Amino acid sequence: MTLLAIDWATVGIKAAQLILSLSILVVLHEFGHYITARWFKCRVEKFYLFFDPWFSLVKKKIGDTEYGIGWVPLGGYVKISGMIDESMDKAQMAEPAKPYEFRSKPAWQRLIIMLAGIIVNILLGFFIYSMMLWKWGDAYRPTDSLQYGIVADSLAQSVGLRSGDKILTLDGKKVAHFEDIPLKILLDDVKTIQVLRDGKPVEVSLPADLTSTIINKHLHFLGADDFRKKVPALDSVLAGSPAEMAGLKKGDKVVAFNGQPVEFWDQVTQPTKAAKGQQVEVSVLRGGDTANLSVHVSEEGTMGVYVRAEPPFIVHYTFLEALPAGVAKGCRMLGSYVKQLKILFGGKVNLSEGMSGPVGIANLFPATWDWQAFWSLTAFLSMILAIMNLLPIPALDGGHALFCIYEMITGRKPGEKFMEYAQTVGMIIILALMVFAFGNDIFRLFK
Repeated sequence: MTLLAIDWATVGIKAAQLILSLSILVVLHEFGHYITARWFKCRVEKFYLFFDPWFSLVKKKIGDTEYGIGWVPLGGYVKISGMIDESMDKAQMAEPAKPYEFRSKPAWQRLIIMLAGIIVNILLGFFIYSMMLWKWGDAYRPTDSLQYGIVADSLAQSVGLRSGDKILTLDGKKVAHFEDIPLKILLDDVKTIQVLRDGKPVEVSLPADLTSTIINKHLHFLGADDFRKKVPALDSVLAGSPAEMAGLKKGDKVVAFNGQPVEFWDQVTQPTKAAKGQQVEVSVLRGGDTANLSVHVSEEGTMGVYVRAEPPFIVHYTFLEALPAGVAKGCRMLGSYVKQLKILFGGKVNLSEGMSGPVGIANLFPATWDWQAFWSLTAFLSMILAIMNLLPIPALDGGHALFCIYEMITGRKPGEKFMEYAQTVGMIIILALMVFAFGNDIFRLFK
């Protein structure tokens, strides 16, 4: 058990992106509660980014509301008068209800206030996706454009796929974007893949435990870059790498690997991974001559050579076209995350493998600041925040909304003691999940 060496510059960049992203999401989420509470003439006592137990970093009172920034960067909150929330202000609740308090408002108004933060997060996700499509377009690889088919790694081969197979359908349905195929296989319980092999259609049956195998064992299966391409000239050779020490140079074209002719790039990468720490023979075409070189593959299964990535197909949108396209993409992401939650809590995967805390989320961000990646992850996290807050757990927005709906249907309001106990139980559940997720992060650092 060893702790990986820490690159503090990378940690700082990832942490800065995470804090900025969460700050945007939390402020706008809480603003949804704030603006609807004010709309229905509720008094808002506090509006905070991050939590402020014992003290705050910055605070200023304007009118009836104290605005501030706390020191615990795990979220944020608005404190609405007359509402049983994280503050557990029992003294206020013991007094008679006042007209400006949350508890004195009709159930339908309280329901809107509770759902407002979730709605803002969903609308924010739609907006970010729309603006990204307008700015950068939609980059993807059409499934039917893969001239040489897929690259099947060891797991793909074990279920019956072969390198060179051209995917036709999943369970009889076409998938337009090749990048969507791995996720659909994971989330949609795909039973069969129909492929074109040597000019003939072949049906490959997938094992029932494929999803749990991939997730629990962290295995790779048909990534977005797993398509076959002809061997190109080397775009670069890493300084100090085994390839450079062996004499490989930029512009070389690999023509044989361990005496076997190669036509596709995976015929170089896959045997290289299988030859970790071993000596391999590489033949390259350099100018008009062929050079035979001996390379000692690293313990990670790499030589230190890179080829230029093939550019994807990009669909560009006008501003008006980007708006509905962004909403459609946001809806797909919402649906995808709901399916992931079903898998996570449906017993197919270990919770310890599927749940991450702040460290795991920060690692989703790139090691260098990339605005396109930042906004893409922020939009996705906005959708996640919406779905998580919608869960019917007391202390979350969904739990409060559930009590409002119950009151609207039955005409009976849950007792304040019941609400206090429910809030306490909900907070215990949430804190337990947070400790569990953070513990997973720590465990993975030492794994």
